[in-house]
Amino acid sequence: MKVMVLGGGGREHAVVHAFSQSKITGGLHCCPGNPGIAKLARCHAGDPCDPQAMVGLCRELGIELVFIGPEAPLVAGTADALRAAGILVMGPGASGARLEGSKAFSKQFMKRHGIPTSDFDLCTDLDECKAALAKRSAPFVVKADGLAAGKGAFLPESYDEAVATCRMMLEEQKLGSAGNLIVVEDYVQGMEMTVLALTDGKTVRILPSSQDHKRALDGDKGNNTGGMGAYSPVPWVDEAFMKKVTDEVLTPTVDGLKAEDIPFCGVIYAGIMIKPDGSLSVLEYNVRLGDPETQVVLPAFGGDFGEVILACAKGELSDTEWPGAKCVALGVVMASGGYPDAFEKGCTISGADEEIENTFVYHAGTKLNDKGELVTNGGRVLTVVGLADDLPTARERAYGRVKKIHFAKAHYRNDIGDKSLKRGK
Repeated sequence: MKVMVLGGGGREHAVVHAFSQSKITGGLHCCPGNPGIAKLARCHAGDPCDPQAMVGLCRELGIELVFIGPEAPLVAGTADALRAAGILVMGPGASGARLEGSKAFSKQFMKRHGIPTSDFDLCTDLDECKAALAKRSAPFVVKADGLAAGKGAFLPESYDEAVATCRMMLEEQKLGSAGNLIVVEDYVQGMEMTVLALTDGKTVRILPSSQDHKRALDGDKGNNTGGMGAYSPVPWVDEAFMKKVTDEVLTPTVDGLKAEDIPFCGVIYAGIMIKPDGSLSVLEYNVRLGDPETQVVLPAFGGDFGEVILACAKGELSDTEWPGAKCVALGVVMASGGYPDAFEKGCTISGADEEIENTFVYHAGTKLNDKGELVTNGGRVLTVVGLADDLPTARERAYGRVKKIHFAKAHYRNDIGDKSLKRGK
């Protein structure tokens, strides 16, 4: 069948790669795509956040199944429009996308349905923020309610810094309308991990576990980013733990959506903190696959990704066989110097096209310049993935591949997977 993937980042490159290996795929398309995706699929110009334009493009191409990668088109209602046109879609409608599109909605949803999460206050002005912060001690957690391209969560180290962060959003409008409502919540300590699950609205199935590395610098220092690396599966996560996550987080989420008459066919991404006592606290929901988690989860997944997504879109997930991970994957994000703050674009990239066994290079912030040269075009440029039967070897392969890729002021963390390796010793 003809498949369309909407999006153009590293996550979508990994999704396109997985569809390219699926038995269901008869024609593979992407909008807008990137230079790496263009080697696997036919790319089309367009805006995935324009629902009617996407309906028109998919009808023109005879697309039968659409996978929506980023969150913005989901919030914009692109999935709703495609479904109304009779096209199978993997991705929730606008009502379900509020789980990610509004931090306030998601926190209130968790509270309504008994899903474990930290205490919080919702603030619409600086005085309310100050009162909420005064009840807590550093480090503080301050989040913009709306979508902010992964840059709406802050961990100020002092009260004054937290107030300045709130002022930046509410009064200086640095995040636009996304920062008109602020969530101030309790800081939760522990081990963070990502759980990615697929649901057709009735059945929930968990993809291989993964762990992201959010901070920009080694040792979990520096600013929060969209993610600087990940690995999958997480060695210390066992079936008993995943059952706990399913029982306490995923099943109540799907049941809560049904109870509130919110149809949901798509991805549930739960960012979870495992507290020192073993209890769980949900940090956030996303309604799409994580980036860079997808770049390691899909290569590690032992099943036919296309078949699974088709079953999900048809509401037949319960009938699908569900294999575990077939290998270990570790990914290192190569970013532009300065990311997540100001960074340069247009730096020539070399070494990314070479094919090396047991490694993949997924494109994110890349483009071809007027000379046809591959250049940087974003903060996170590439995710370099190593595959193996064990984490140390996967790590060695990923970093070995990183060292063969060059662009000006390239920045990456040197400690992806270190915590898990030390934990295993």
